[in-house]
Order: sequence, then C-alpha cells, then structure tokens
Amino acid sequence: MQHLQLVHDDLAGPHSNPTGPPEQPCHSRNLTASAAEEYSCEYGSMKFYALCSFGGVLSCGLTHTTVVPLDLVKCCMQVDPQKYKGIFNGFSVTLKEDGVCGLAKGWAPTFIGYSMQGLCKFGFYEVFKVLYSNMLGEENACLWHILLYLATSVSAEFFADITLTPMEVVKVQIQTQPGYTNTLRDVAPKMCKEEGLNAFYRGVAPLWMRQMPYTMMKFACFERTVEALYRFVVPKPGSECTKAEQLVVTFVAGYIAGVSCAIVSHPADSVASVLNKEKGSSASQVLQRLGFRGVWKGLFARIIMIGTLAALQWFIYDP
Repeated sequence: MQHLQLVHDDLAGPHSNPTGPPEQPCHSRNLTASAAEEYSCEYGSMKFYALCSFGGVLSCGLTHTTVVPLDLVKCCMQVDPQKYKGIFNGFSVTLKEDGVCGLAKGWAPTFIGYSMQGLCKFGFYEVFKVLYSNMLGEENACLWHILLYLATSVSAEFFADITLTPMEVVKVQIQTQPGYTNTLRDVAPKMCKEEGLNAFYRGVAPLWMRQMPYTMMKFACFERTVEALYRFVVPKPGSECTKAEQLVVTFVAGYIAGVSCAIVSHPADSVASVLNKEKGSSASQVLQRLGFRGVWKGLFARIIMIGTLAALQWFIYDP
C-alpha cells in the first residue's frame, strides 16, 4: 500500500523539513489500498480499511510466528539470565532440554495475538490518520506530518495492545515456565482457574510502555527513512521506480525502523517479560530489581528479531 501516507510524493522532495513546515508547498493526494488500480479501492472507504486491517493480520501474525524460536530464547534470557547466557547458549540449552519442537513453544498464542494486534494496529492507524488529518485541516496536516504520524500510531497501538495482551501473557507463561504445560488450550484455562480473568491483563501496562514507543518509532522512522532514501540514495523519484526497486526501499527502511524500535522499547520489553512470568509484582518493583544492566539483557537477539520483523512486515504490507 504505497506507504499509505497523505503527502508521500511531496514530502520526499529535497527541501522538506522533518519537524516543521516544509519550505515548499505540499499538496495532499488521494491514495488507495494495495493494488488500487486493480481493485478500484477508494481511499478512506470501508474496503480500504478492511484491506489495511487484513494486511496487518498477515504482516504481524505471520512474521511474529516465524521468529518464535528467537523470541523464545530472548524471553528466557530476560527472565533467567543465569541459565540462558546468550543467543547461541540459549538455543543450545533449549535444544538439549526440549528438542527441536521446544523451539516452537508459544507459536499458537503468538500467531493469534499478533494477528489481532496487526489487524487493529494497521487498521486503526489509517482510521486515525484520516480522522486527525480532517481535524487539523489539509494544510496543518501537511505542515506537521511527523506529529501526525506519532499521534496516529500511538492511538492505534493503545487499542491494538488490548487485543494482544491476553495471548502475550499466555505465550510468556508457556515459554518461561518449564513444566507448566506447553499448549494454549491447556495454559489459558489453567491460568483462568488459578488467577481469574485478571491474569490475562496483568501485563497490559508494561506492554503499553513497550509497544507505544515501539510503534511510534516504527511508523515515524519508516516514513522518514523512506523519504530520506528517495531523496539521498535512490537516483530517481519513487513514482519512476519499478515495483522491485520500491520494495527494496521498503525493506531497507523497515529494517532501519525495526532496529530503532528494538532499542527504544527494550527496557519495557524486559520488564513485561518478567512481569508476565511473576505473580504479584509491579512494573516498578521489577524495574528496580533488574537495574540498568538487567533491562538490556537480550537486546542483541531482539535487534535481530525486530529488525527482521519490521522489514518483513512493511515488505508484506506495502506491495
């Protein structure tokens, strides 16, 4: 969905200002969903939002499920750093204890949770983009496009995380509690029986702490990186590039955005992983116990994972 932004062509010009008013006129343009010419999908229509949401399901659900082994090791490093001392050691310990199948622990809640999150994240991102653009007016939306990206992304993420949290809690429980049970159909009823429905939302606050800056960086950094690549690296405007060239730009921009996402959100991710494992602890207590060094455990694994995830997600979503 060719970057799905209101002012992409003009903002990629050589005189645009990333934080303030551009130095040359900026004109909004009508956009359509993916392959709009084939589907005749009007920008802002219900079909447009449905396609955006479905694209989010594919880009988030499939990609997060693909990297479950790496996510498993990352979570184990965060909650038990004495046992899982690094990426390769973590894979070795997991293979030794659980075999190859052990690397897939948590795949079901991952697929379901991130599919629902992707549906809301990408769908609501477009809804809020139109809503806030209309509230600001065409000229102000163009002048302050970075703030628009940030506001729309954080608004979408707020609702997306509410749908993700139950499955995220179950996933961490499966991945970090040996012997607890290893399947979604067993863990969810057991948690509900032992702790009640509140168990599924005990991690929503740290998840917001992780995902909101993550998503703000994901969308804003991606949009700006695409503009920068077309301005300084690619020798011709995006409209003159082939589909393959456009997808290369998308993948590179997505990976750069993903690395940035991983760094800014990792401390909150560490807190969320520990909090989802423990009962009765608060985010502040976990943060104090982990300390500065502790919250950065597993960062390298997460940079690889999130960089790859973000690149693949934009590659799928922006065909």
